[in-house]
Amino acid sequence: MQLKHNNVEDVLIVRPLEKRIDASTATEFKQKMNEWIDSGNRRIVLNLSEVDFIDSSGLGAIISGFKKIDNNGNLVICVVKESVMSLFRLTRMNRVFDIYASENEALEALSGKA
Repeated sequence: MQLKHNNVEDVLIVRPLEKRIDASTATEFKQKMNEWIDSGNRRIVLNLSEVDFIDSSGLGAIISGFKKIDNNGNLVICVVKESVMSLFRLTRMNRVFDIYASENEALEALSGKA
């Protein structure tokens, strides 16, 4: 799975470059997220601007990263297409994750959080 990542101060921005996060890519996505979290990244913005579809495996991989960070940081999501947002609403994950319209909004929100 192709993932673009960069740091803005102490915030890691992760942007999947694939159209889908599904059973065929979820394991690799989860492994990369775990590596970044294990190496000390505690504030993560997940930019889903390229993603058109997420299945239950993909959602599980995102939730896994969220749980791994736990109360030691934060994982927020930004730039979610309607096709993906409908999944977040259906599963009520839109109540669990902080979801922002833009990457800048997500960065601003994290700048005030530990």
